[in-house]
Amino acid sequence: MASSLHSNNTQICPNPTALNGGSAADGKSQISKKPRLYADPPPLFTPSDIISEFSHHDPAVARINNGSFGCCPSSVLSAQNQLQLQWLRQPDNFYFNQLQPKIIQSRTIIKDIINADHVDEVSIVDNATTAAAIVLQQIAWGFAEGKFCRGDAAVMLHYAYGSVKKSVEAYVTRAGGCVIEVPLPFPVSSVDEIVKEFRQALRRGKQNGRKVRLAVIDHVTSMPTVVIPVKELVTICREEGVDQVFVDAAHGIGCVDVDMKQIGADFYTSNLHKWFFCPPSVAFLYCKKSTNNSDLHHPVVSHEYGNGLAIESAWIGTRDYSSYLVVPKVLEFINRFEGGIEGIKKRNHEYVVQMGQMLVKAWGTRLGCPPEMCSSMVMVGLPACLGISSDHDALELRTCLRDKFGVEVPIYYRPPKDGEEGGVVTGYARISYQVYNKVEDYYKFRDAINQLVDNAFTCASLPIS
Repeated sequence: MASSLHSNNTQICPNPTALNGGSAADGKSQISKKPRLYADPPPLFTPSDIISEFSHHDPAVARINNGSFGCCPSSVLSAQNQLQLQWLRQPDNFYFNQLQPKIIQSRTIIKDIINADHVDEVSIVDNATTAAAIVLQQIAWGFAEGKFCRGDAAVMLHYAYGSVKKSVEAYVTRAGGCVIEVPLPFPVSSVDEIVKEFRQALRRGKQNGRKVRLAVIDHVTSMPTVVIPVKELVTICREEGVDQVFVDAAHGIGCVDVDMKQIGADFYTSNLHKWFFCPPSVAFLYCKKSTNNSDLHHPVVSHEYGNGLAIESAWIGTRDYSSYLVVPKVLEFINRFEGGIEGIKKRNHEYVVQMGQMLVKAWGTRLGCPPEMCSSMVMVGLPACLGISSDHDALELRTCLRDKFGVEVPIYYRPPKDGEEGGVVTGYARISYQVYNKVEDYYKFRDAINQLVDNAFTCASLPIS
């Protein structure tokens, strides 16, 4: 497999001529439906251009964990630095004459990319966790002000992101709401398994005359990572009379298809620093215009309170807003890839599936879900002989891979089910693929695990920290 996937150590993609879907001189294949900043298409990136854009990455580390913190190219970092200097040079001028027009420009680009109806539907916030707090705060006020009955329900996936689950506890449970978790199987075999469990959870939420006031649905779960059929689940929510639907898509834009008209949720958030190449941290929150959004407010109250969420979020006190303002430069970067963001998504998905299949073949394990339920990340089963028997083991193994082998990858512990006996895969690695990755990153991970197995390593031998 190695000879068919790469030819030298500087290669970025399995096929060096496929970095942009063709040769760098082939401009005719660069058409994209997404917005562009140029009358004429910019030159496509070459492999050496990509190496230069991410030369600040640690070359000693196989960085196959883009899903956690994302990445930002040098050209965007340079643009951010220029914005920071403009602010510091004359902050009053920047505040009064530049900040808001630049934020509106970023919001407009996002509006076009996500196919929203109006720029007023798009607010920029610092991350998806903040967006979740905005939506959940509104739900808490609904309970506090008597709009909802005590015991009315919010439904969320069992694999919802940890901070979002804590936010639901802080805002909904504390206000008197009942939280229903949707149990999801893992490994997962089909979309039907998810749909079935979701329907059952909604029905539990409506027992004894209760109403489901909010459904929180991940677009791409984090750990374990699976693409959730959001359009189908939103449709089910409408059929079952759920008041509002909030899609938490921290891994959405740049990783999966994001179309507000097709998805149909009331609220949708996605980070821009994970898969959209913005510097940390920045996200957008879409609020459907037909939804009553008068009670949506940023949790940090400042001078713009009451002027609408988008305006409130654009000024929450003196801080560095530069990550909000580089979206045009990010789009310029993205449009130098064949097919723009759509092409990047497609290739990242194809490559991460290839790398995942290479790894499970080497280890005799399996992927955590079918390829069509993967995004730019995939769960890869680790050899059972590693003896991963707890979340602590998973974290310690991750540390071992980082410190001893120069591999950065998250590890997930999957407890054995009742009746499962020895030899069950209990550890899964979540591998990511982004434009800077090369095949050698994944071979380095494969060889590290093989060395541990050959040395009869088990997690029980790790020092207790």
